Amino acid sequence: MSQFIVVFIQLFFTVLWLVVVARILIGWVNPTYQGPVGRFLFETTEPLLTPIRRFMPKTTGTFDFSPLVLLLILGFIVQLVIFR
Repeated sequence: MSQFIVVFIQLFFTVLWLVVVARILIGWVNPTYQGPVGRFLFETTEPLLTPIRRFMPKTTGTFDFSPLVLLLILGFIVQLVIFR
């Protein structure tokens, strides 16, 4: 695999990881995700979080663990690319 592709994949998943972290932080301040930044974060991450929520147990109460699971998955993918 060329070095450009490896760096691009690392950058893509790192930016996606940061977008998920930003969604978590915005969700504490603005849980309705109103405004352009909130909408962008919600619309970017929701398609990734919805499939994870299907497999998560419903007994976690009001806390949503799906962003944490997504962060772990993205971190794992970045590590796979780095140590290919």
